Amino acid sequence: MEGKARYQAPALKKGLEILELLAGSSEPLIMSDISAALGRSVSEIFRMLQVLEEHGYIARAEDGYRLTNRLFTLGMSQPPIRDLASTALPVMQELARQAGQSCHMAVVSGAEMVVIIAIEAPGLSGFAVRVGYRRPLHRSNSGRILLAFQSPENREAMLKDIRASDPQLEEADLVARLDAAVAAGGAVSPSPMLTGITDLSAPILVGGIARASLTMPFVDGAANRASIEQCNDLVRAAAQAIGAAMSPIKDAPSRATAMEEEQ
Repeated sequence: MEGKARYQAPALKKGLEILELLAGSSEPLIMSDISAALGRSVSEIFRMLQVLEEHGYIARAEDGYRLTNRLFTLGMSQPPIRDLASTALPVMQELARQAGQSCHMAVVSGAEMVVIIAIEAPGLSGFAVRVGYRRPLHRSNSGRILLAFQSPENREAMLKDIRASDPQLEEADLVARLDAAVAAGGAVSPSPMLTGITDLSAPILVGGIARASLTMPFVDGAANRASIEQCNDLVRAAAQAIGAAMSPIKDAPSRATAMEEEQ
């Protein structure tokens, strides 16, 4: 029937609104803040918070409610992500050992990138990004790599989400950086968060599309095992190795074809 309303699930909708609100907040939120932000009564919010907490999706502390890693864990349990992680982990561990630097792998999550694997630098010093760290795609080297190495259609769809989330986006400059990354096969950029750190990033390509990005936050120092140029080469080689391992194996020639070739 035309004009018929779609099925509604009010309780589910409230729960999702709370999760999305907490996911977008940089600090825990108290119940009254959540109520005001969602335009719902405290009594409505209270029951949902109780259920979400009981199921481990959020946690409560003195300063308010925050997300746990349960949603992240559920996402990581999906076969494509699990296979990517299991393939990348030993390569990344060897990369960190050879370079003496930490490294991390990120994937797309909406208009953001999210770190799903982080390997700490061997030894007593180094800089590492935590698993679950998020940042807008266009505001990190990892994210720009994920944006750059996409089909034109995928890139445009991702840029559309970014435009909606950032009215101050300087799109012409961003596109120029994306095209430069594609031409160079990766990107080297000063860390947007900390001085003295240079992010070395390369795409993990499967079928010519960036499935993930591999980044090394390079920390310069007298005790370094390798130069920044050597580390950049190591990052790209590791990303290529992971992508090659994830790529489908070309079909072997059929028996009939093999027999024809032998004749």
